[in-house]
Amino acid sequence: MQARRHAAQPSLSARALRAADAPISALMRQALEQPGLISLAAGFVDPTSLPTEAARTAAVSLLSDPEVARVALQYGSTPGNTPLRRQVLERVLRADVADAHTPRESLIDPPTEEQVVLTAGSNQLLALLADALLDPGDCVLCDAPTYFVFTGLIESVGGHCVGVPSDENGMLMPALEAELERQAATGTLGRVKAIYVMSYFDNPRGVSLAAERRAQLVAIAERYSRSHRIYVIEDAAYRELRFSGADEASVRAYDTHGETVVYAGTFSKSFAPGVRVGFGILPKTLAPAVLSLKGNLDFGSPHLSQCLVSRALELGLLEPQAQLLREIYASKAAAMLAALDEHVAPLGGCSYQRPNGGLYVWLNLPEYVDTSSRGRLLLRARELGVLYVPGEYCYPARSERPSSSMRLSFGVQSEERIAEGIAKLAKAIAEAL
Repeated sequence: MQARRHAAQPSLSARALRAADAPISALMRQALEQPGLISLAAGFVDPTSLPTEAARTAAVSLLSDPEVARVALQYGSTPGNTPLRRQVLERVLRADVADAHTPRESLIDPPTEEQVVLTAGSNQLLALLADALLDPGDCVLCDAPTYFVFTGLIESVGGHCVGVPSDENGMLMPALEAELERQAATGTLGRVKAIYVMSYFDNPRGVSLAAERRAQLVAIAERYSRSHRIYVIEDAAYRELRFSGADEASVRAYDTHGETVVYAGTFSKSFAPGVRVGFGILPKTLAPAVLSLKGNLDFGSPHLSQCLVSRALELGLLEPQAQLLREIYASKAAAMLAALDEHVAPLGGCSYQRPNGGLYVWLNLPEYVDTSSRGRLLLRARELGVLYVPGEYCYPARSERPSSSMRLSFGVQSEERIAEGIAKLAKAIAEAL
């Protein structure tokens, strides 16, 4: 009699086992399972604003010349399309120079296009940086709370994130210095490889790093780069979604030697996420390692998308789209804040900041209210027809993880559904209170 065969267990790498299912995946599944649910959780862009006409115009212009079309449809290079790399660099430098506070007279070594890399969205750049900088056991310092996809990415390569306290103006510089001193005192400063900040309207809070803290951040990173370089990873994904106030110079603008700051950006938020074009401006010392890893991965991100974005820039199509998005998100943010003022503020003990850009509002409830995935509030909110992101997801695993806050996104829903969703959420909060 033939022996029964047992299914062999897959032989997975340690990295694959560390890459647990992201918390947001469960929330997205819940939204799909309940079609009428008002999801204030998903950080997607407004679907009605997607630039169908601008994309069509750029595509027709790009593909109408057979020679140009053949180039666009062919493989590109590992760093990316050269014209778009030049355009990216010019745009970032121009935006920084527009801020009168930029110390441009002391910019000793300005970046060149050889330091620009194009990626399949900015998350690919973050993944490449994690591979280039971290060995298992290394760490990255970040805001508490911060972008939870980034913390998961760091954990997947065997590293970990350490949260640094922050306020309505971003990461607290004395707290950052205190953490670096603690690392030095315990002999682990050598394992600190980077400091990660979302400098404009961060995910999850909609908070921007204050201008005076940007220069301090670079100075602190340089001062503690003793045995090795501690890089600052500046994630500027939401920079072009400012709908109130004037733009500020990037953290990169204060890196006078160009050796410390990695600037990460994307066209997903300012143009269209479907093109999947992100970019990075890298220090000269870091660029070769990132490009080598990228060459092993894809030897060039999708070239057609890069050529399409480049043509859209040439035709002047991107800025009108970004302006449209700013106007849409300004109205949606106002709708969410008005609903919070009407329905949540009167409950007492709740607080939220009014963002000047981006897609998010961070809501704090009294400490005894459990907003986590284990709490009754999340289930009750879903029963009433609204979904949010529990704030605990946005804190590094090794940091204190408060469970009385939530992230609300005004990106996807209409103003009417935002107001309806906040009213439903307020009902659930009132019951919890």
